[in-house]
Amino acid sequence: MCRHVAYLGEPLALGELLVRPEHALLRQSWEPRTQSSGVVNADGFGVGWYAEGDPVPARYRRAGPIWGDLSFADLARVVRSGALLGAVRGATLPGADGEAAAAPFAAGPWLFSHNGAVENWPDSLAALAGALPTGDLLRVEARTDSALLWALVLHRLRAGDAPGPALADTVREAAAAAPGSRLNLLVTDGVRIAATTWGNGLWYLKGPDRVVVASEPYDDDPRWREVPEHTLVTATRADVTLTPLKEPSA
Repeated sequence: MCRHVAYLGEPLALGELLVRPEHALLRQSWEPRTQSSGVVNADGFGVGWYAEGDPVPARYRRAGPIWGDLSFADLARVVRSGALLGAVRGATLPGADGEAAAAPFAAGPWLFSHNGAVENWPDSLAALAGALPTGDLLRVEARTDSALLWALVLHRLRAGDAPGPALADTVREAAAAAPGSRLNLLVTDGVRIAATTWGNGLWYLKGPDRVVVASEPYDDDPRWREVPEHTLVTATRADVTLTPLKEPSA
């Protein structure tokens, strides 16, 4: 299980979103308020952010817990960005716990994270994995459910799908192949955010010329809104759209 957050808005220090708030991702990594399973996220963390004028994000990822990385505290204090994605990780299964397994995953302008777990992994998604081009499989960063889900999403993005449909179709296929899976996916290209709720909670905060999508609120701002279960969220700095996701059997 994991926790994640994405932001679009005026540039701010990474720590203003990930460290400083009372219930920021840092604290959620050991004391989430809205998640009952996978409470401690000590198996890695990462943040990806966009520099002005550069569409390809930078990343900082580590295999250990976010609270134990003193270098990140310094980085988060001084690095500023108007678009970022941060995540903390709790491994679904032992093994494959290195830095390569920590979100955000990245390719070109895209950053991706998964909050959840695939049931009966890896056998349940073998058929979906087998339908990917061989090159895509060889480039999967880690032997985890999250990394394979990212490969499935990325394949659709590279085929020309918009991020919302790419996430929605991946979730439907994975849910049909592995019923009971928790498939909260999150992707951004620094201009837009797309996310799904499928088994875990998700919230969004819309302010003037800014938007945050997160596993849970990092503060007590009354503008936070909970996203209904089985929903696709698409957001820019200007607006947020919620679209119901049908069950695979529907």
